[in-house]
Amino acid sequence: MNVGAMLQSVIYLISSSLLYPAMAVLVYCFATVMVSLGSFLAEWARRSKTAEGDADRQRVIRRAGVAWNRLDELLRSPGTTWEDARSVWKSVRLKSWKKLDYLRIITRLGPAMGLVGTLIPMSTGLATLSQGDASRLSSDLVVAFSTTVVGLCSGVAAYVLYTVRARWVEWDLELLKTLMARKAESVLGGASENGQ
Repeated sequence: MNVGAMLQSVIYLISSSLLYPAMAVLVYCFATVMVSLGSFLAEWARRSKTAEGDADRQRVIRRAGVAWNRLDELLRSPGTTWEDARSVWKSVRLKSWKKLDYLRIITRLGPAMGLVGTLIPMSTGLATLSQGDASRLSSDLVVAFSTTVVGLCSGVAAYVLYTVRARWVEWDLELLKTLMARKAESVLGGASENGQ
């Protein structure tokens, strides 16, 4: 058997077997973006209703939750240093940014899977066209263009959500940093050398 023909058959089998997983990933990306859009709109409504000031402070402290309580406990125990207080801040910052990772992944994964979902049906459709089956080509083209649209919409929506949420995270973290620094200063005395 010709080695080139065998390799072509293997590659064709691999690529055609990837169509349904790619479509499943696209459905997952789209559903995740829709759920995230709902929570985004709810948070946007909450943020637009509250004026800056005490309401923002309360929201940020409530969101910090466990970390705020851990800082409280840490400051009550003797021998606490500024480095201990900074470690609480660093863990809050890391967790806040990690919550946005899924949106960053979808901004790239959605369009990539849309492209995979486009190319696979087009290759099988073109192969059937050479055999004179135009109806199969048209159904494959419907799948191809649908996956492209879903992939691009998922990626664009995830990008917009990530961009706005990243701005909110930065703002909340800046406010929380100030509040935590004040709280630590009142107990530990003096200002932290490099801020918190």
